[in-house]
Amino acid sequence: MKYSRPLEKGVFLKRYKRFFADIDWKGEVVTAHVPNTGSLKSVNNPGQHCLFSKSDNPERKLKYTLEMIQSSAGHWVGVNTSTPNAVVKEKLFELIGKKSDSEVFNFWGGFDEIKPEYKISAESRLDFALLKKDSQQIHFIEVKNVTLADGPTAQFPDAVSERAQKHLRELMRLIDQGHTAEIVFTVQRTDCEFFSPADDIDPEYGKLLREAIKHGVRVTPLVVQLSADEVCLTSEVLPIRF
Repeated sequence: MKYSRPLEKGVFLKRYKRFFADIDWKGEVVTAHVPNTGSLKSVNNPGQHCLFSKSDNPERKLKYTLEMIQSSAGHWVGVNTSTPNAVVKEKLFELIGKKSDSEVFNFWGGFDEIKPEYKISAESRLDFALLKKDSQQIHFIEVKNVTLADGPTAQFPDAVSERAQKHLRELMRLIDQGHTAEIVFTVQRTDCEFFSPADDIDPEYGKLLREAIKHGVRVTPLVVQLSADEVCLTSEVLPIRF
């Protein structure tokens, strides 16, 4: 996913009221929208460099959007929660009906149709539904954004998430109905070697994730490559460590 223009670089000063961040940009303090409802634990690092986008939409109250913050070790960490769905969608449509050397991408390429934001009930949607011709079985994908890291281990979630818990229960129910299901953890940082649920933050989610794996839910933690020009979903799958 290429940005329409290269991101601007500044110094992250603070996050407040959840959706606001102050940034020092060329000696001036500007306020940016923070498109993330999580805690940003391990990423909320005042004084570190950050990257942000600029919108020309005159109707926007805030024309800047915080996209990435540097970790204390200097690695970019993507904080925009809309990025994961965008890069997964781009990759899915790129792969449709094609073969790949990557096991995960080859699996996705085996489908004929992709339906984003697929409604599974009156109250709930999942990010993607993958369909094959002449088959009633659907492969459902839910995408989660990962920014949290504990040492070399990427973790999710960074705050208690009843919504994320609900998605795991829904994926298991879909398997019971004869479909297949997958949760894709897009790890928006390249400094991690493993993935695990953040049991100390949301033990119920960790319990449900283990249950989902036993239930047959495909779990795919994929690393995202970040730069000021583009964001790319790589084929690097992090080993899951409990």
